[in-house]
Amino acid sequence: MFNKKTVRDVDVKGKRVLVRVDFNVPMKEGKIKDDTRIRAAVPTIQYLLDNGAAVILCSHLGRPKGGPSAEFSLQPVAEHLQKVMGRPVAFVDDCVGPKAEAAAAALKPGGILVLENTRFYPGEEKNDLDLARQMAALADIYVNDAFGTAHRAHSSTEGVARFLPGVAGFLMEKEIKYLGEAVESPRRPFVAILGGAKISDKIGVIKNLLTKADTVLIGGGMANTFFKAQGYPVGDSLVEEEAVQTAADLLKIGGDKLRLPVDMVIASAFDAEAEKKTLAVGPVPEGWRILDIGPETAAAYSKVIAAAGTVVWNGPMGVFEFPRFAEGTFAIARAVAESSAVSVIGGGESVAAVQQSGVADKITHISTGGGASLEMLEGLVLPGLAALQDK
Repeated sequence: MFNKKTVRDVDVKGKRVLVRVDFNVPMKEGKIKDDTRIRAAVPTIQYLLDNGAAVILCSHLGRPKGGPSAEFSLQPVAEHLQKVMGRPVAFVDDCVGPKAEAAAAALKPGGILVLENTRFYPGEEKNDLDLARQMAALADIYVNDAFGTAHRAHSSTEGVARFLPGVAGFLMEKEIKYLGEAVESPRRPFVAILGGAKISDKIGVIKNLLTKADTVLIGGGMANTFFKAQGYPVGDSLVEEEAVQTAADLLKIGGDKLRLPVDMVIASAFDAEAEKKTLAVGPVPEGWRILDIGPETAAAYSKVIAAAGTVVWNGPMGVFEFPRFAEGTFAIARAVAESSAVSVIGGGESVAAVQQSGVADKITHISTGGGASLEMLEGLVLPGLAALQDK
């Protein structure tokens, strides 16, 4: 149940509105490679403009070390946003201080201003309240529409809401609605699919989902650690040695709910062109490594997915970046797309897999936040959300 105020609940006419967006887009040589996150913010920006607000946007980009650098400037993002919006977008090369204040003061209703990267200030990630106070001084209202950073308590995501009335944007509302409902009041059977390399960053998620889901399907590199916990030699496969005991404990807690692969695709090297074999789950020969789930696993998992009422998927089933080891991941993507379940995909790699397999338009909701969606699936409170006003 989404119980936070949104942009619909405040009068923004004639007001300056500071919007925390997630413009942390992939860049190469100053060019934006994928503008999904920019486009995801447009509904909130457009609504504010239509209702007479002056819109000031702030975001981080990348991980700048030790202050401003051209590589991490948001200027190319501002220029791209101008094309997307089809209207002028101003940019200022600071996010607080005299320049930012002058640019914000000059902004008229219907105008858009993009501030420079918030992480150019080391205080941002420490939730420095003096920095937050300076950001808040630029506006009358604060909107958080950056679900992707809602799990961080930073100056621009949590601190600002202490000095301005804070509400959610439409993207934040949509993300919380789909992810929250999937976990708290799912249509059943509720099936969770977890992949990716590591168990360690998903222990809390697996534990929480074992109390909520009807079935948890495991794939990807994390399955190797479960195999090791079952006593199988796994050759040169990626294994988290320090998580083997945790995997053994999860197998005990999980019982019949926790399903592991029954077959596997192994490779002679970590290489797109490596020799490959499909084997039933068991000992992996020395020098070989598991790079995908096998066809029997894909078929068995697809059957479970076909009967589901809700599916939440985070993490690929194998090294899908190598086309010859992408079959398991793409089979699961197709199964999710073809099911009549409410489907929620979170995490950058699962999103990429769904897009590459050409079924993205058949997914109910594709999350823009990796870490934030994981923390929601774990049942944790997101500081960026908690800081906003309750309805």
